[in-house]
Amino acid sequence: MRQFDLTPYRRSAIGFDRLFDMLEANARQATTENYPPFNLERLADDRYRITLAVAGFSRDEIELTAQQNLLLVKGKKDEQATGVGAFLHLGIANRSFERRFELADFVRVDDARLNDGLLTVDLVREVPESMKPKTIAIKSGAPLKAIDDSTSKAA
Repeated sequence: MRQFDLTPYRRSAIGFDRLFDMLEANARQATTENYPPFNLERLADDRYRITLAVAGFSRDEIELTAQQNLLLVKGKKDEQATGVGAFLHLGIANRSFERRFELADFVRVDDARLNDGLLTVDLVREVPESMKPKTIAIKSGAPLKAIDDSTSKAA
């Protein structure tokens, strides 16, 4: 994969450090394993769903951790829990994993369920009222007068 140098953009884009760090981290992780496979769905404008294929894992073997802007899914399989017989072919992945998902601001985990070997994690984006766009009413009439600050300095 090609390496991109983001240095010129870092110099002129103020406040986007987290975005550049995330892009660089994703470029480094692109060569790592893609286990377990997952789907990412957009259910509505503010609702998302991540579905991971975790066949063979029980609820006790999966750990879901939500931190600020990060969702971490870990699966810990006991290496000694193999069957009694000798395998002729071992095609079902039975290994521990760690999968990270970067979350946007104001995205939180709403629900997580394990059913038929699929772990579904529902996410919801809740922007606080103070951060939502507001329509400003335009008034008519004369503009406000400028405040003369020189009178208070002379006193």
